[in-house]
Amino acid sequence: MPPKFKRHLNDDDVTGSVKSERRNLLEEDSDEEEDFFLRGPAGPRFGPRNDKIRHVQNQVDEVIDVMQENITKVIERGERLDDLQDKSESLSDNATAFSNRSKQLRRQMWWRGCKMKALVALVAVILLLVIIIPIILKYHT
Repeated sequence: MPPKFKRHLNDDDVTGSVKSERRNLLEEDSDEEEDFFLRGPAGPRFGPRNDKIRHVQNQVDEVIDVMQENITKVIERGERLDDLQDKSESLSDNATAFSNRSKQLRRQMWWRGCKMKALVALVAVILLLVIIIPIILKYHT
């Protein structure tokens, strides 16, 4: 059985990590050169080239969000699968134990039935002997 790896990540760890990192970097005191690399050049952002870049960046952000959600779902699914595997192993163990106990009980009940039949047969033989011996002794004397 392969080892189980469980990762417990909260939503902030998986989703929005890029945005939160960017926000943390921008909130700290930084100089203009760092701002240029994090925010882009300052000044007017007009023109079709900037619109295309903004459009592509929005698409990339949407894809990132979708992928982060998918990763979160896969991790949750893996945890649920591990739980189901544990439960199925437990059920299998319980079923084996139940089977063994039922076989043992069946043998025990069979022996009890045999003992009861032997006891009834012994009582019947004793009763027959008690009835037949006096009759035989009466005719032979």
